[in-house]
Amino acid sequence: MYATGNKKMLNMLILEILEQYSDAKHHLMQKEILRLLKLHYGMVCDRRSIRNNILCLKEMGYDIDMSSGYFLAERKFENAELRMLIDSVLFSKNISAKQAKILIEKLKSLGNCYFHAKVSHVSNLPELSHTDNKQVIYVLDALNDAIEQKKMVTFTYNSYGTDFKLHPRREEPYLVNPYQLVANNGFYYLIGNYDKYDNISHYRVDRMTNVYITEKKRKPERDVPELRGGLNLPKHMAEHAYMFSGKVSDTILMAKKHLMSDLIDWFGKDFRILEESLDDLKIRVRCNESAMRCIALQYGPYMEVLAPESLREQIKEDICLVYGEKDPLLSIFGLTGTA
Repeated sequence: MYATGNKKMLNMLILEILEQYSDAKHHLMQKEILRLLKLHYGMVCDRRSIRNNILCLKEMGYDIDMSSGYFLAERKFENAELRMLIDSVLFSKNISAKQAKILIEKLKSLGNCYFHAKVSHVSNLPELSHTDNKQVIYVLDALNDAIEQKKMVTFTYNSYGTDFKLHPRREEPYLVNPYQLVANNGFYYLIGNYDKYDNISHYRVDRMTNVYITEKKRKPERDVPELRGGLNLPKHMAEHAYMFSGKVSDTILMAKKHLMSDLIDWFGKDFRILEESLDDLKIRVRCNESAMRCIALQYGPYMEVLAPESLREQIKEDICLVYGEKDPLLSIFGLTGTA
């Protein structure tokens, strides 16, 4: 709160009232602004002072509508934008329930009193799925700094045990060259290079703890074959559905035509339709093979991998492992014959 005894602060007090109590549906008359000034700040003034100070605020660049009463017409965030941000936090699996509650309260404070009522039902965070890693906010901050400074990082990488708690995968910390942070399928990932090798790898940020920025300069992108020429992030994300690392290849597949929206969701628009019939599409897409394997199995009889043959055989083995070699699913998936 401002030092309310000083009338030189009157314009800032009026601005705060407009931020909290006005919008396109709620206009404030001078009488109401006077009442709120006295109620919240103990400030007494006349109507002329209200108008003069609002004109001063307009000269300072604030968009205040004066056509019918007063309201702040432009804000840093509209209510719909704040709601989108709150929902992103609410359903994020990257941060703990406690951190999510704190962030949501901060976002709610950016709205006016009418917005608070609209999101009063946003609660019960512990019932949603949130990470147990309470270091995530600090991990993100450290990784951002490391990427900006082009420094290597060390960290402990964890997995869940049967006790439903995170445990280090190994005692030795990972030493990684960090290049980019991305969000995918509700999680943050670090795109980096494990220093012992020359390929790209992905690390779930919510599985990382004890992150430290080293004094070592990270490996130049030109020394990582997949990054020569720079990181094309849209292309990289389209090729790495599920954020698997490993071999990327051109895949030929048949898919039912009604999956067109799903194909764009997975691969973006960077794939080519080779053939089109009434019900089916034959497409070529460049994708990580491990990710393509999961996608093909997920869509079952609605999608068939034609090439590469090695991936096709792997999917056949997956089905045989679960159902047996003579299971009719093999013929449903189109894997009994040759491509």
